[in-house]
Amino acid sequence: MTTTTEADGTAGPDGRTAPAASTDAAEGTDAAAGTEGTDTAGPGGSPYALSHLDALESEAVHIFREVAGEFERPVILFSGGKDSIVMLHLALKAFAPAAVPFSLLHVDTGHNFPEVLDFRDRTVAEHGLRLHVASVQEFIDAGKLRERPDGTRNPLQTVPLLDAIERNRFDAVFGGGRRDEEKARAKERVFSLRDEFGGWNPRRQRPELWQLYNGRHSPGEHVRVFPLSNWTELDVWQYIAREKIELPAIYYAHEREVFARNGMWLAPGEWGGPKDGERTETRRVRYRTVGDMSCTGAVDSGADTIEAVITEIAASRLTERGATRADDKLSEAAMEDRKREGYF
Repeated sequence: MTTTTEADGTAGPDGRTAPAASTDAAEGTDAAAGTEGTDTAGPGGSPYALSHLDALESEAVHIFREVAGEFERPVILFSGGKDSIVMLHLALKAFAPAAVPFSLLHVDTGHNFPEVLDFRDRTVAEHGLRLHVASVQEFIDAGKLRERPDGTRNPLQTVPLLDAIERNRFDAVFGGGRRDEEKARAKERVFSLRDEFGGWNPRRQRPELWQLYNGRHSPGEHVRVFPLSNWTELDVWQYIAREKIELPAIYYAHEREVFARNGMWLAPGEWGGPKDGERTETRRVRYRTVGDMSCTGAVDSGADTIEAVITEIAASRLTERGATRADDKLSEAAMEDRKREGYF
């Protein structure tokens, strides 16, 4: 992961960055990254208008600083996936040259991709951050959770997550959710109020006009914060290209042993796959999202560079979760049901 200090852009009190400070844009590196034409100057070509990516970045930086000012114990959910990596990159920018004033929290299902966990740990060490790990396996071993018959552990993350929030008295929890991922997430506010049980009630959410965020909450309640709400998957990848952000290698096409289940290419592992009758084969694949191995599928792809990934996503008609997440297909309202119970 690369970090860019405020020397790249003079940030004002509202977190906005002057366009002249966009060094990458000035050097034309967007074009080299396959993003030509997507991050140009603003309307009318005004030198004072923010480009598309600059506007998204400025909004996210503003949100991080707003939370730092409003809350006492914020934490960033960090799994080593691309959205949380971009979130951390933005947080580093928001407070540079000072350190990020938040710790990190990962809900480890016990079935995560090993290369993603390695990346997570390297990133934490590189930036000298504190990482809290809430382990689903520990809750299963203690009899507080029961393994599901289908082996999927993503739905089991809610209890360890809520336990970690309560135990550490976190009052604001940053998540990498975006509105374009799934219809239940499309309903979310940037500041999402959760009750004393961690539950989400759409009717209790506050209006957010003119980027005014209301962080008021009662004792026991907390707020989930989504600085990437207005980003799309394509925005994320174009930003990764512009900022030259390092990702785990599984996001790029590579030869991998997989097997087919319910229309998805799953990776074999100790989580329980493949079963009898399921045959592994070596295919050239990549991952659009990473999570629990039992429910996160790979897609056939030859995109082994960031430019090729951007081209592939721009042509796709499926969202990343719609294409690769079995847990979202358990029912029509699977994600909304889990959010009401306290999920991300």
